[in-house]
Amino acid sequence: MKRVQKVTRSASTETAPEAKPAFRIDNGISGAKARLILAHGAGAGITSSYMEAIAALLSERGIALTLFEFAYMASRRDGGAKRPPPKAEKLIPEFRDVVSAVARENPRQKLFIGGKSMGGRVASMLADELYEQNAVRGLVCLGYPFHAPGTPDKLRTEHLTKLRCPALIVQGERDPFGSRGEIEKIRLSKQITFAWMSDGDHDFGPRGNSGFTRKGNLAAAADAVAAFIAKHSGPR
Repeated sequence: MKRVQKVTRSASTETAPEAKPAFRIDNGISGAKARLILAHGAGAGITSSYMEAIAALLSERGIALTLFEFAYMASRRDGGAKRPPPKAEKLIPEFRDVVSAVARENPRQKLFIGGKSMGGRVASMLADELYEQNAVRGLVCLGYPFHAPGTPDKLRTEHLTKLRCPALIVQGERDPFGSRGEIEKIRLSKQITFAWMSDGDHDFGPRGNSGFTRKGNLAAAADAVAAFIAKHSGPR
């Protein structure tokens, strides 16, 4: 089951303390034990081919989903200008409010948060707060942006060194935002586990001569996420 919800609001309110999602899609059966709330990457919304593919695969594995767009992205649906995203810190209130709304609507489901690239980064900055409140059970990052391409010395990992919330990072082995070789040298919280997508780029796509496929990597990513959610959906 898919339910699309659109909230009309002024773009000037995007960083307000009570910000609401401007565009949201709910997938999955209402009786699912767990629900994963996912935000998009910096440049493409929740109806991108990547987000639709991973959502379909996760739904097949019995996970309910809520995908939402931050206001800056959703404004494009009404013909708004294509603007760069605000700083990640300024998107946290929107994510927090989505979690609150989803929790009210689905009181019996175990909630997990995460996102693609930038969306996962924003979720990771909120994860400990919500985990300590018992509002979420874990964090799922799909292609975490450890650094901007070409600047491996400018890491975005300070908060990940002390993360207390259980987390899964699904990462392409040759992701330009953080390859396996780079990441394995970085000190990170022991609460973080990795699922490596074979020869994958930022969208988990491998090179043509690698012997791997994007379809296979996406399925492996969905398997890893489903296993992580199953592991952390029991009693704490």
